[in-house]
Amino acid sequence: MNANLYALFASHFPEDKSSCCMETHDGRYYSWDDVERASAKMANLLAGLGLQPDARVAVQVEKSPEALILYLATIRAGYVYLPLNTAYRASEISYFIEDAEPEVVVCSPQNFGWVAQIAFKAGTKHVYTLDAPLEGRNSGSLLNRAMAYADTFRTVHKEPEDMAAILYTSGTTGRSKGAMLTHDNLSSNALVLKEAWHWQKNDVLLHTLPLFHVHGLFVASHGALLNGSKMIFLPKFDAAQVMRYLPRTTVFMGVPTYYVRLLQEPGLDQDACAGMRLFVSGSAPLLLDTFSEFTRRTGHTILERYGMSETTMQVSNPYTGKRKGGTVGLPLPGVDVRVVKADNAACAADEIGDIQVKGPNVFKGYWRMPEKTAEEFTADGYFRTGDVGRFDTDGYLSIVGRSKDLIITGGYNVYPKEIESFIDEMPGVVESAVIGVPHAEFGEAVTAVIVLKPGVQLSEAGVIATLKAGIANFKVPKRVHFAEELPRNTMGKVQKNVLRELYQ
Repeated sequence: MNANLYALFASHFPEDKSSCCMETHDGRYYSWDDVERASAKMANLLAGLGLQPDARVAVQVEKSPEALILYLATIRAGYVYLPLNTAYRASEISYFIEDAEPEVVVCSPQNFGWVAQIAFKAGTKHVYTLDAPLEGRNSGSLLNRAMAYADTFRTVHKEPEDMAAILYTSGTTGRSKGAMLTHDNLSSNALVLKEAWHWQKNDVLLHTLPLFHVHGLFVASHGALLNGSKMIFLPKFDAAQVMRYLPRTTVFMGVPTYYVRLLQEPGLDQDACAGMRLFVSGSAPLLLDTFSEFTRRTGHTILERYGMSETTMQVSNPYTGKRKGGTVGLPLPGVDVRVVKADNAACAADEIGDIQVKGPNVFKGYWRMPEKTAEEFTADGYFRTGDVGRFDTDGYLSIVGRSKDLIITGGYNVYPKEIESFIDEMPGVVESAVIGVPHAEFGEAVTAVIVLKPGVQLSEAGVIATLKAGIANFKVPKRVHFAEELPRNTMGKVQKNVLRELYQ
């Protein structure tokens, strides 16, 4: 049996392949036949380049249906897909290309000059753009060159443990690491989520996430492809545009920021969401206020889940059953998740510890970093996620923070999430971030950065006084700063490393 992920998708394409697979905001329509034929043309092009069997194809392009088709073509042809954040600049791209040594690099037309220079210098043999094939322009357009190839292709046979993709971690501390994901990692997780989230025959996915990340590529896109479901494929999230498409869709996946912005739309109510079946949130913590207000306004309870580059999805609130705000839910079927103390002993309910995970979804290791890989796995095969959390008495997992964000002040451990939850409940607070900064006496000083609602005024002394009445003194911030917004990466995660630099 062919374990190639594309073969799994193709086996679930609808019988009527003339039906719509992707529809864009500007009225373009891509049938399942279009996807199959276009991916075949691109796969034939790649196969004709004489690449090594495990060749990496690095891609930094704007989101488009053609970008998704290129991903499908790459895995269909048996190569390894390497998506790169569109925000990366020269020094970052240089590192990834030198580290991964891709044989093919595909970039946006406006970046071709500097990307090609970096790629050729690093030994890359083929550099293309992914722009539309305009008449007379054939220099570097992958689409233009692919037009000449046959529109049928026999999907390359792959074993379950063969590599399908490399995802580089965000690299907020130390060098960015390439997580190697296999065909089985991705297919097993897609199949589990299909059942867990009750994908249905007539589902339509409203796709607004980027394609260089687990959430947009391996959760949203895979879900629709595996279910043979149409995607309304938007280039980016725009709240007003999402509101226009909600009546035509049944499934929406977003980061917490998306939901905050949707709540600012006056038209968001039960009528606007009448045809919706499922709202999913992930990639960053969802504030309890956002969770509750969304339910009140729409009648829908957001399903929050938990995953990462190295594991794809591992925990999810249930589709049927209680979805608990402030938690990421229960371990997915076939995935073992545990919370342990420093000595690896299991934590009791509500006791904070390190989150570890084991299952078919867990990656095969870090690219060319065997020592780091060995370091991140326990003797009994669990991956150390680097996240800190706790199970409640019902078995629901809550994420407290990253272990690297743990603050040790005067010998006491302080988990930022706990203090943030207290601050976020204060009237007039939009959100907060708690960090540790160097302190001569305590080692680290607990420091809070707060974003206030427009027109609201709070004082540093007032916030500290309120916290002193509710939590242990060693947890109370030594300093409180107010900011207009918190720095975030493209997936909505607060960049605490940036805050630590700003306020150290």
